[in-house]
Amino acid sequence: MLDTRRPRHHDRLHAGFGACETEETRMITLYGGPTPNARKIAIALEELGVEWRLETIDILAGDQLTPAFLALNPNNKTPVIVDDGVPAGEPPFVLWETGAILLWLAEKTGSLVPQDPRERAICHQWLMFQVSAVGPMFGQHAHFTFYAKDRHPYAMERYANEVTRLLRVMDRQLAKTTYIAGETYSIADIAIYPYIMREVKARAAEFPNLMRWGALVGARPAVRRGNATGEARKETIAGGMDGFNDEHRSILFGERQYKALDGVG
Repeated sequence: MLDTRRPRHHDRLHAGFGACETEETRMITLYGGPTPNARKIAIALEELGVEWRLETIDILAGDQLTPAFLALNPNNKTPVIVDDGVPAGEPPFVLWETGAILLWLAEKTGSLVPQDPRERAICHQWLMFQVSAVGPMFGQHAHFTFYAKDRHPYAMERYANEVTRLLRVMDRQLAKTTYIAGETYSIADIAIYPYIMREVKARAAEFPNLMRWGALVGARPAVRRGNATGEARKETIAGGMDGFNDEHRSILFGERQYKALDGVG
């Protein structure tokens, strides 16, 4: 059962930020697992050097459908952060949606976003590009190609083509800039990197600028640490899709997910 009032101690405190000595230690708890969305938040936390810990949410087991998790995020999706770094007497700050979390972390720390207003707006533009285009289209591509029980050629072709189009957009942008939003590494790069690099590496010859950018971003120690967050289950794409079944489908995008909002899941 998740503690929705205050994050409980967890033994997976990430190295490099000190030991969690008491329940009162100020830190950020990341609820998530080995997914691109959770990993982009982990990368940002590592880049910022703040104390944080992982509270693993096993989405194939349905952890995200429990009443305790739904109290954190009624949309039953990971990641969620619980930020203990609030004024004394105030409850921990709970936030979900990766774009909102990345903006919160950047604004709170004054890091990972340009200071110039125009450059900052461009950074926000590419962040919105990730959450509105890259995330949904890559997600639908994965769904219809790997996770759907039935094969739908139109859907598979539609989303595969859209993935290619988006990669071309980014590759052309990176022909002009060092990083995705300009000459400064930012939350826009962090948001995009975990989502696309598997596809980019498989098609390296098509996207030389993305490969150059990926090598640059991927060489950052914080990116390496954050992108290793969680351990992929064998039933996922990263794990080889071994044993993925109808019960997993029900949990992720079927009956059990829908019933959870009725208090049944």
